[in-house]
Amino acid sequence: MPEVVREALPAAFYARPVVDVARALVGCVVRHGSSAGVIVETEAYHQSEPACHAYVGLTARTATLFGPPGRAYVYRSYGIHALLNAVCEEEGNGAAVLIRALAPLEGVELMSRRRGRERVEELCSGPGKLSQALGIGLERNASSLQTGPIRIEPRLDGTPPPSLVAGPRVGITRAVELPWRFCAGESRFVSRPWPGTLRRSTRSRGS
Repeated sequence: MPEVVREALPAAFYARPVVDVARALVGCVVRHGSSAGVIVETEAYHQSEPACHAYVGLTARTATLFGPPGRAYVYRSYGIHALLNAVCEEEGNGAAVLIRALAPLEGVELMSRRRGRERVEELCSGPGKLSQALGIGLERNASSLQTGPIRIEPRLDGTPPPSLVAGPRVGITRAVELPWRFCAGESRFVSRPWPGTLRRSTRSRGS
């Protein structure tokens, strides 16, 4: 039986306020090669606030952030982990959504080998973990999230929208007051602190 290829989210999906995209991506599917996972946690970053790399303006490092929406922005954190972001808003605006955690969906055995872990809850419960589990490296920076090799697809057919909770972003020291972290409240795959410490999100916020 031939493999069913699902359409990726169009570039227009990302060409809107980054906070709206961060909320909408929860429940979508990230695919790289034979591995895939459902997004259960995101964070929004915008050039107007100092936690975003684009805050410093256009540089060699931030050029992807200011490019067309629907591209992957992949950078190295603490010299170790490659982190996956989806570039948002119109070209010329520096904004992206950090993919923070996934619920493993396909290629779980391969993810486990890459991570050296057996517990499925530990495979993608953080942005560095999920990139390692999916085999995503810096060479994927600026690649298209429509044509790949990293693709982000809509929610699986028949899957209801997740119940979102929102709260402050984690692992940063600036603009910590912004409630721009979004989690699937029912998921056991999100990174810590778990959503029980966050507040339920009822509507979108502008960026």
